[in-house]
Amino acid sequence: MFDHPPPDLSTKAGRKAWRHEMRMVAVRPRRYGLWLLTVGALLVVMPSALGITSLFGLWPPMLGAAAILLAVPLLIAGVVLRRRYQRIRRR
Repeated sequence: MFDHPPPDLSTKAGRKAWRHEMRMVAVRPRRYGLWLLTVGALLVVMPSALGITSLFGLWPPMLGAAAILLAVPLLIAGVVLRRRYQRIRRR
């Protein structure tokens, strides 16, 4: 699957390259998951902090819970993709 050899983790440059490579795996699911998680947390906290009772005709904590529920599978997918990539890459 990969044309290049497994990473050389015995050198500082090799470890730095490995960290960079792993950071670039599954960027979008992790990024979108973190955004949704942040928005969901803010929507859960917003009514008590700002006194807002309705947002687009819906209750903000309900929207926040929905955003958090959408974020969890994305974050799990990011973890699974990174672990799978790492397992395949180290062979």
